[in-house]
Amino acid sequence: MTLSRRSFALAALAVPALASCSGGEDPAASSGGAAAGGGAAEGSFPATVTHLYGETVVEAEPTRIVTVSWVNGDSVLALGVVPVGLPVVTWGGNDNGSTDWIDAKLEELGAGWDSENAPTQYDETDGLNLDEMAALTPDLIVAAYSGITEEEYEQLSKIAPTIGPIAANYTTSWQEAVTAIGTATGRGEDAEALISGIEGDLAAVGEENPAIAESTFIAGNLGLADNSIAFYVGEDTRPRFFTAIGMTQAEVVAENSSAAENFYVEWSAERADELDSDIFYTWAEAGTTVEDYQANGLFAQIPAVAAGGVVLTDDDHLTLSISAASALSLPWAIENFVPSVIEVADSVAG
Repeated sequence: MTLSRRSFALAALAVPALASCSGGEDPAASSGGAAAGGGAAEGSFPATVTHLYGETVVEAEPTRIVTVSWVNGDSVLALGVVPVGLPVVTWGGNDNGSTDWIDAKLEELGAGWDSENAPTQYDETDGLNLDEMAALTPDLIVAAYSGITEEEYEQLSKIAPTIGPIAANYTTSWQEAVTAIGTATGRGEDAEALISGIEGDLAAVGEENPAIAESTFIAGNLGLADNSIAFYVGEDTRPRFFTAIGMTQAEVVAENSSAAENFYVEWSAERADELDSDIFYTWAEAGTTVEDYQANGLFAQIPAVAAGGVVLTDDDHLTLSISAASALSLPWAIENFVPSVIEVADSVAG
């Protein structure tokens, strides 16, 4: 499994070395990934999920789900199902090797890390942990948001029916992941309601804050250590996030991303003044301030930097909430990140 690629998708252009969820009911009495709510899923089986590597048929409601990569465990949990196994969060995670939003959902479903219902965690730093996943005897493996290869998909499919990536290289949207998992678990209606609710909450940010709705943005990275500039393009999760809350992506991004072969475009610092937008989002080292960017002669030429329109995340956990956006992380980001975006937008708007 290309874990280095997965880590790059999250932290690239960020790490200097690389330049309301659905309510859960009482969990089933036994551990092992049983769905919350106790009753059977409303969907019909067999269910078919289409992905990059073909179609996966799920013959009956799965009760032992394991996940690979980021986001997939979030999406399963958001639908009220506790996986029997999910990966350790090795970048941006908390002391549990998890996230605050996963921890909260597990507690809600009666499967907190100190309980007998808690999922098993396995490390994917060196690739797919096939042995540990197989030992959990899953009846479904979820890799809807991932960068697994077709060969890796075939390896996983020998263990259990596997939902492969819906889109390539970690570009599956959180909505697509939830929809696929909803189909596979017989919770299609729940998935639709979950997506609608979160999209509504995101849209409400712009509807309730005129400065947000009237702002243009660039989501990228300003590297203070090496004066590097890059911005995210296409289906990357960060531009998706700012668009979802009502902002408009700057024209300079659209004009210079059509030929992009990756999820980002490197930009010459000598052309910094061309990056015209109201807001510039960047990841930053802990303790970094807007003034640090303004003190940089090259970055100070960026209109948003000069005007104080820099939105930054100087905490990996905060960065993770929008970099690997999911049906669990987005409500958390609305509460913990969006207020700073509104504050900066209001300040720039005067």
